[in-house]
Amino acid sequence: MGILDNRVAIITGAGGGLGAAHAKVFASEGCSVVVNDINEAAAQTVVDLIVAAGGKAVVNTSDITNYDDAANAVKTAIDTYGELNIVLNNAGVNRDRMFASMTELEWDTIMSVHLKGHFCISSHAVHYWKDKSKAGEAVDARIINTTSGAGLQGSVGQSNYAAAKAGIAALTLNQAAELGRYGVTANCIAPAARTGMTTAVESMAEMMKKPEDESFDYWAPENVSTLLAWIASAESKDVTGRCFESEGGKISIAQGWHSTKGVDKGAQWAPSEIGEAMKTLLAEEVPAQKVYGTK
Repeated sequence: MGILDNRVAIITGAGGGLGAAHAKVFASEGCSVVVNDINEAAAQTVVDLIVAAGGKAVVNTSDITNYDDAANAVKTAIDTYGELNIVLNNAGVNRDRMFASMTELEWDTIMSVHLKGHFCISSHAVHYWKDKSKAGEAVDARIINTTSGAGLQGSVGQSNYAAAKAGIAALTLNQAAELGRYGVTANCIAPAARTGMTTAVESMAEMMKKPEDESFDYWAPENVSTLLAWIASAESKDVTGRCFESEGGKISIAQGWHSTKGVDKGAQWAPSEIGEAMKTLLAEEVPAQKVYGTK
């Protein structure tokens, strides 16, 4: 018996990296998995590994940035397994560049794959779950989004990626607030793990390399996947609107923006008065974590 027995998930970008790890862990816990990736051969390899291990999986090559095509991922899940319980939005790309040198195409590509990509399949899935709920059927569904530490605190050389990932974190809050009435929870994950994206930088590749002995593989993507398997399960039905962080064996929650007590004059401030008020405000705040890449 697994924690995901009789549940069905779509996992995007599951042909490699974190997505492939998620798919294999979910399947090992009894989940039927739609392995979504535009690289059909890569997706098929993951499906073959899952099936060989006794699990259930099927390939889907829907383009997550195309709204109409994304509907086919949901259709694949329902046609193949008769149900859909989980959408795990994982697919992503990098187009790193300092802001002063960034092109419009580099900006638009990241927004399309990450931010719009998180919308398309989820939208079709929500229509399915909403219709079921309104018909009086019980719904216990999950949206799991993938943000990043870059989106939570910024990252030098990644303004496009950071902005998209910050948007995903905010999107998760809205989904949680709006979709609970239909039996849908929404949470996001900021993972730290060894993938093709993170090891593209030589220094990161060296830091994250797999240990040669049998010691704990700190950067293994499966360390993140096990947390997501729990979030995808029935056990997490009361957990929504959270942003989790996962690194090695550590799980934490990223706490959102909070307002300070503030300074209230009770009337309009004159520009010349704001300097003193600002001293009070800055003294009361808890500063944000430093932007990645700064000292």
